[in-house]
Amino acid sequence: MIVICFAILLAVFGYFIAPDNSPYANRIIPAIANQQAGFEIELLRVKKDSVVECNIGLFERMLNGKDDAYLLVPVVAHQLVGDSIFAQKFIDDNITENINYALKKLAADPVIKQKFYLGTDKFGRDILSRLIIGTRVSLSVGLIAVIISLTIGIFLGAIAGYYKGKTDDVVMWLINVIWSIPTLLLVFAVTLLLGKGFWQVFIAVGLTMWVNVARLVRGQILAVRELEYVEAARALGFSDTRIIVRHILPNILGPVMVIAASNFASAIVIEAGLSFLGVGVQPPQPSWGLMIKENYNFIVTNNPMLALEPGIAIILLVLAFNLVGNGLRDALNVKGKL
Repeated sequence: MIVICFAILLAVFGYFIAPDNSPYANRIIPAIANQQAGFEIELLRVKKDSVVECNIGLFERMLNGKDDAYLLVPVVAHQLVGDSIFAQKFIDDNITENINYALKKLAADPVIKQKFYLGTDKFGRDILSRLIIGTRVSLSVGLIAVIISLTIGIFLGAIAGYYKGKTDDVVMWLINVIWSIPTLLLVFAVTLLLGKGFWQVFIAVGLTMWVNVARLVRGQILAVRELEYVEAARALGFSDTRIIVRHILPNILGPVMVIAASNFASAIVIEAGLSFLGVGVQPPQPSWGLMIKENYNFIVTNNPMLALEPGIAIILLVLAFNLVGNGLRDALNVKGKL
């Protein structure tokens, strides 16, 4: 729960926490590409030719970040001479270029020092910032996918288990058909049908995860539909909808919550896989799977952490949701405690 709550805080307030608070943490500085964790350099802030809107609202900044008002030029040394700054622009290791700018073309505080705690990717973007902003993609796809899967799964499972007969046969036939198709292949089909993108991933993953929920709900309702409190509700003349919604479903939500936590973890892994294969979240929007795709070739070089860092983030978040699911199962297993 601590890991999950921390991830939620990062997702909500990511643009206030990340060192790079530009939209999608997409500040590109090619000269400092593929740097190791802990890399530190001075950045000269040069005013942009175009006017950048600086007075944006707090809510808009929380959602989309804030455009950079300056171009950042990496320098290894600088000197103020009169009304100009002379500096050595960083090109590569041990390679520099002499540059100079008039002070009026620079920020009031022209030189800042920045440390890239997790290094930079092949475009010179801050890995830590993209990891933080990418958290909201993983949590969002998990949340939306779970909501979609619970909505469809509970509805179909409830009517199949309560009415039985032909209704049960039709729903089980549909479940068995969907169950027979490999999950990733089904996600590919839905994604290709809806197109690539952020929202399409939510729908694609959600539409493929309802089967587990439907089977579980159907089994639970078959077990309780003949119990005394359901018979009493029927005897009192309550409608089937009221019996299912107000009397049966609240008594079977324990196992549903457990499978929802499991589906949340599965959705994060599936989204990462889709983004890695190029049919999920599209650049420049950060996604942990997309970050692995962009940097996996560095695993065999001297900088493997560029690909391992988002992989470790996926492992931690998925493990956290699986452990929460196990904890819910133990807490809600009342009969096992007797």
